[in-house]
Amino acid sequence: MKLFRLVAGLFLGLTLVSPSWAVALLPPDDSAPLAALLAEVTENNPGRSNADLCSDATPMSGNDFKLAQKFPFPGKLSTKRALAQERQSWAEAKYADLHLQLRQQVRDNWYLLGFQRAAIALTEEHLGMMDDIIRLAETRYAVGKGTQQEVLKAQVERSRLFDTLLQFEQKAEVSKARVNSLIGRATELPLGEFPEPVEVSFGPSLAGLREAARAHRPMFRAFDALIGQSEKKEQLARLDYRPDVNVWASYRFRDDDLPDGGTDFISGGLTINLPFPVAKRRAAVAEADAGLRMAHQQRKDFGRQVDLELHRSLTEREQALKLVDLYGGGILPQAEQTYKASLTAYQVDKLDFLSLHDALMTLYRYRIDYARAQADAQRSLARMRATAGLDEIAPVHAPQNEKD
Repeated sequence: MKLFRLVAGLFLGLTLVSPSWAVALLPPDDSAPLAALLAEVTENNPGRSNADLCSDATPMSGNDFKLAQKFPFPGKLSTKRALAQERQSWAEAKYADLHLQLRQQVRDNWYLLGFQRAAIALTEEHLGMMDDIIRLAETRYAVGKGTQQEVLKAQVERSRLFDTLLQFEQKAEVSKARVNSLIGRATELPLGEFPEPVEVSFGPSLAGLREAARAHRPMFRAFDALIGQSEKKEQLARLDYRPDVNVWASYRFRDDDLPDGGTDFISGGLTINLPFPVAKRRAAVAEADAGLRMAHQQRKDFGRQVDLELHRSLTEREQALKLVDLYGGGILPQAEQTYKASLTAYQVDKLDFLSLHDALMTLYRYRIDYARAQADAQRSLARMRATAGLDEIAPVHAPQNEKD
């Protein structure tokens, strides 16, 4: 009997070359329906520029016209520009990473929904098999070969199986709504049919995945930008010890009826901002140093989290693939043979009903576990892909605001 499998194929192949690492990014093997949903995630990206330019003019009043210009100490302006660039890099990289994780959530819930739909189909099929057993038990009872307890037991077990079906249907509806919500659609919209899975060989090493993550994961670039921000803040704090120069010029309009005839005159001057108090600037340098150390520590902590997640996802996928091979190559064929033999024995009065029921439910559980193992392999691969930043998507830019 054909087994129901999860939908959408395993995707993305990696080639890790030794001794130096290299990652060959292959085109994503997402199924056509999933690829279409992921495209909607990008299209529905909320990032858009909404910066407004506004000006406010206040008429000059008074009799004094003055111009002033501040000349910061050399290096301050360039450091401020570099700081602004690092802030922009941080925002864009962080936004890109959030977008990457959003696509991962779509994949994860898609594969979870695929398992739930496969489980629904399997449960409906076994409900039909249970109906056949109930009819057989009723026939045996009618001719005096079976007992009423067997019929009642079969009906109770069918009700329990039907309750399992309702649970899977409820979970599948929630998963469908979650996928639609993640891509910005109405939660009740249908997602279409799920295609057959496509097997894709994938044999990465943990070390290669770690290096790939540091090269491709946007959040590492974000932390690099955060470190850059802290470095520039420290430089500005140290440059604050250096004085700024202010140059000004003024033209004074005077009344004609003044004793001296109201002669207009021009004045100018130069002021220097002395770097006092020193204690305040020393505290600012210490704060910047602490921020820089914290930024480095945050990047290290994030790297450890990524390494742990990659290790966990790789281990889970390897375990899931072993279970897929175990169920598909041994356990399921044996369970099917056991059920067929039990059904034949029950029909000729060589086996009791409970043993037949146990054989049927064992086969059902193994089929569900087989579908779950397939889903776990796909979901762990999707997590691995997102954690390492290996997702070929169009560049995503963070939304801008007026302050930016």
